[in-house]
Amino acid sequence: MKADIRIAWTLARGSERREWWRILLTALGALAATGFALAAVTIAAVRGQVSIPYAHGLLDRPGERGGVVLALVLLLVPVLGFLGQCARIGAVHRHRRMAGMRLAGATPAQVRRIAAAESAFACLAGSAGGFAAFAVFLAVAGHTPPPTAWAGFVVVVLAVPVVAAPVSVFVLRHVVASPLDHVRRTAPDQGRRAALLSLLAVGLMVVAALLHLSPAGRDVKPFALLVIGLVLLTGSGAIRVTGAFAAFVGRRLTLRAQNPAVLIAASRLAQDPWAAARTHAALLLVTVVGVSFVGVRGVLLAALEKGDYRPVSLAFYTTGIDLAAGAVLVALAISLCGLAVGTAESLATRRSGLAAQAAAGVPHSVLARAALLETALPLAPALLLAGAGGTVVYLAYATVVGGPVPLLPLLVPVVVYAACLLAAATSLPLLRRVAHPAELRFT
Repeated sequence: MKADIRIAWTLARGSERREWWRILLTALGALAATGFALAAVTIAAVRGQVSIPYAHGLLDRPGERGGVVLALVLLLVPVLGFLGQCARIGAVHRHRRMAGMRLAGATPAQVRRIAAAESAFACLAGSAGGFAAFAVFLAVAGHTPPPTAWAGFVVVVLAVPVVAAPVSVFVLRHVVASPLDHVRRTAPDQGRRAALLSLLAVGLMVVAALLHLSPAGRDVKPFALLVIGLVLLTGSGAIRVTGAFAAFVGRRLTLRAQNPAVLIAASRLAQDPWAAARTHAALLLVTVVGVSFVGVRGVLLAALEKGDYRPVSLAFYTTGIDLAAGAVLVALAISLCGLAVGTAESLATRRSGLAAQAAAGVPHSVLARAALLETALPLAPALLLAGAGGTVVYLAYATVVGGPVPLLPLLVPVVVYAACLLAAATSLPLLRRVAHPAELRFT
């Protein structure tokens, strides 16, 4: 292990100029994770009933502070997914280095550990930068956390790279480097994973139903478990739909398509239909949560407008709703960044084939449309299903509280779909570089 870490440090210091953008993205992801975790530790360190001149009293009582801490911790999930995408694109982009290590006697597991350690070094730089920025923020705000909070800060700064390394190993477990300058991916069993996630979701819904029927479970609030189960069930279903639809459309369009861009995109989808599911998984879950939240927000605001609240009390509720909306938007932004990185990783992996197509005379505009279609085709039905699942959640909530049914949430999947296409379009400058006949000299 020490030798792997030493090699990783040497490789990180000797990275080429083209690889610094990957290191920068990894460091930014670690900085975001550190910021969320440090904020959670700072809020959790506050004890008892206090008066904080922020958020209209939302942080004054332990109960509301616990909800804010939970929201900050949940934001770490899309950040870790983003770090995994960065580790994956880095490992495949440096495939000749990986093949050289295999020629020197390294095992595939050692290659993955070295790539993960490189990501950990970048994460350590990002977490240190996040801690420095957070310390400056505390100094400007004039807040002095207790000693226990500072101990938690140190743990967070060290834990971010420690957690990022296993995440990188996990996402690279299907990357196999051979000594002959070739990198490939083994196909994971996506169906089994989606089935396990669906089984977990059904289990949560059954537990929620039993708690609702049991007299002893009236104080447990089973509605939250029901909502979590519906979100997981819809998310897993959307992921399965993405893979299945990509395989179906890829096979059908490969036989019938006449447009060159559609034919190229269909061939790619038929070859690896689950690549889209891996890239879109976080986005689909965020879409379910986003549709649910926008609907629940509309119901809550309508109820607050009818209620007899003083301006101070009304600001308390609306501030909590706005903070939750900010958390959903942050999760969406991180997921979109993960989509952009995943699209770039796909292009970098296929640069030999893209260069061959460009050398054969395929116009760049055709390759660009094909790259966008690879995102657009499988994502459309999955977002429709995710939107339907989120609609069921907020309709159930509106039925329980007896509020009106807003129509604004129905636009959320459309907005997310447009944002996904824009995120995928950010990789087109990379396409112009990798889809160049000069890349054939490296194959």
